[in-house]
Order: sequence, then structure tokens, then C-alpha cells
Amino acid sequence: MGGHRVKRERVVRMSVEQPLWRALTAYRVITMVYAVLLFATRDQYERPWVAMVFLAVLAVWTLATLPQVSGAERCTKPFLAVDLTIALTGILITPLADAQARTADAPTLPSIWTAGAVLAFAIKGGWRWAGFASSLVAVANIVERGEPSQDTLHNVLLVWVASIAIGYVVEVARASERTLARALEIEAATRERERLARDIHDSVLQVLAMVQRRGTAIGGEAAELGRLAGEQEIALRTLVSSGLVPATRASGDASRGAVVRTADATGHGDGSGQTAASVDLRALLAPHAGARVTFSEPGAPVPLPAEAARELAAAVSAALDNVGRHAGPDAHAWILLEDWTDEVIVTVRDDGPGIPEGRLAQAEGEGRLGVALSIRGRLRDLGGTAELISVPGQGTEVELKVPRVP
Repeated sequence: MGGHRVKRERVVRMSVEQPLWRALTAYRVITMVYAVLLFATRDQYERPWVAMVFLAVLAVWTLATLPQVSGAERCTKPFLAVDLTIALTGILITPLADAQARTADAPTLPSIWTAGAVLAFAIKGGWRWAGFASSLVAVANIVERGEPSQDTLHNVLLVWVASIAIGYVVEVARASERTLARALEIEAATRERERLARDIHDSVLQVLAMVQRRGTAIGGEAAELGRLAGEQEIALRTLVSSGLVPATRASGDASRGAVVRTADATGHGDGSGQTAASVDLRALLAPHAGARVTFSEPGAPVPLPAEAARELAAAVSAALDNVGRHAGPDAHAWILLEDWTDEVIVTVRDDGPGIPEGRLAQAEGEGRLGVALSIRGRLRDLGGTAELISVPGQGTEVELKVPRVP
């Protein structure tokens, strides 16, 4: 396996908004030239020097800031603030350069260049930023006109609606881009796991399975060796299928189905979805997988705040402890981890005899508060819920829900 060359999957990240930035760059230059031509073809300015000074500033600003509108990284908040201020200033000083502009319904000094400043807000920050900028432009136009005409209100409404619509489309495009990038990463990781699974299955897993079978057949101390080999085979299969490195598991009492406690979680990033503020919940639940416990996870990191992840893992441990104590030595348990947009759901199910009706209330009355405190209490402190469903003779299911935002 070590002699194989590892093929690295390259995930190509596409930028759906980059064409919008290029279009905005061209729009700003074209509309700046258009504003200058409007001034050159009109001779009704009472103070043409006011218009000349503003248009000179506008031209220099537009050409000097072309790099700022080439991408989201360079288009900073200070730049957007100055850019919008120049547009608003040009609108408000239009009557100073041409007193007839109000009555003749003439274009403002920046003309349609103003829309470029609003569109920059939309592409950078989405529809909320676009609504803020277009609202300021609308107020400036109304103040400049004094008594705005129907055409003025029409233009103001058009800019307002168009900018908000573009901002919303940009937000949707960004979300789609993130989803696509994550899907490509998962696909690349899945391919690598499949390659590793093939190599491991042809060597290590087959040897462990053979040791388990031969040890069980021989009996005595060899049976114990076979049992350990079987546990390691399951742990290795979990490692290959999920891409996780389970913490070291101490061997429990197999006859009782004892459950191993989760390993201590650190908050440091390791490239698997963990950050300084969160941990991958899969890493805390994977060590539970064993001969009688099956763990199923989404195949991608499930980040949660470190404290919430540890408490949720402890609740799962308590549920599995109950399986080991009450479901019988031959009972099997299944852990299902689900990652939703606003919450994380962990379901623990077993095929034991179930809980008789009224048994939980009786246990609480006797002072045995495992379900009430270890499970429901932890989930309540996290702002989540714990629902227990048990049918006599059909096993027990515990559903644990934790919100993304406590």
C-alpha cells in the first residue's frame, strides 16, 4: 500500500460573481465617459466650472479605482463609502451648476454612473447593502429635484428594485458556489477513501478477519485474540469509511456490550472541519463503533461548538450505557448522525426488549436519574431536546437534537 502513488484530487473552485465584477468595471468607465459627454453637449449650465470640477474628480476617481472593483477582496467598505459619497455629492450639487435642472428634469451630473456605485454595494454585500445604498440615492434624487416628477420617481424605483434583485441573486449564487465546492470536496474524499478501502481490504482487513475466525474456532486464549482482532477490524473499517481517526479504545466487557467513553476533544483545527471554536462531532462519536454498535455519519465534517459537542457526545454515551445495562448482552445499537442547516440530530436505537410503560418515572422516583439528567438535562442546557421512544419488544430509540445557534 505504501508503494502506491497517492493521487491528489484537485477541487476547482469557480467564482460565479467574478463576471459581475468585470461587468461593473466596464460599466463604471462607460458611464463616466457618458456623463462627460452629457456635459459637453449641453450649454445650459449657469456655473459650468462646478460641473467641470466634479466631472474631473469623477473621471480621476473612476480610473484610479478600477483595481478596487476587480474583486470582492479589494472592494472594501471605506472604498464603497467614498464611492457612494461622490455619487451623492454629484446629485446634490447639480442645481448649483444648472439651476434649470430641477424644472427641466435634466440628468444629474453623475447621471447613470450613480447606479454603478449602488451595484458595487449589491455585489459586495448582497441585497441588504444594495437596499441601503439605493435608498440613499433615492433620497438624494428627491431632495435634488425638490418636486420630483413621475420620471424621477420611476428612475429611483427602477434603481432600487434592480439593485436589490441583483444583490439577492449574488447571495444565492454564493450559496450555490459553496454547496458545489463542498460537494466536489466530498466526492474527491470519497474517491480517495474507496481507493484506500480497496487496498486495505486486500491486505489488513482480510488478515484480521482470518485471525478472528481461527481464534474463535480454536477457543481459549486464541478466542480472546480473535475477539480483539474483530474489534480492530471494525475500527479500521470505520476509519476507512468515514475518514476519521478514532481515539484509542479500551477493550470493554464484550459480554455486557460495554461502551467506551469518548476521547477528549481538543479545539484545534486538523484539516477535518475542526477549528479553534468548534470540533467535528464525528470524531467524538466514531470511537463508539464496535462489534455491537454501528455508527453512520454524513461523510463530511459536522462542526459544533466544543462545549456543545462534548455534552452531546456525553448524552450519546449515557444512552449507550443504558443499552449495555438494560438491553441484554446480545443487543445491537445504531448511532445515526444527521447534519441539518439549523440543527444537528443524533439518533441512538437498539433492538433490545424496550422499556416498560412507566418504568422511567419509577426510576426517577427511585433516584436513578440517568435519562433525566445525563440525557435530557444535557440537551436542555444546550437549548435542544431529547425524545425517547420505546415499544416493549421492539427496542428503544433516543433522538437528540441540538440547534446550531444555542
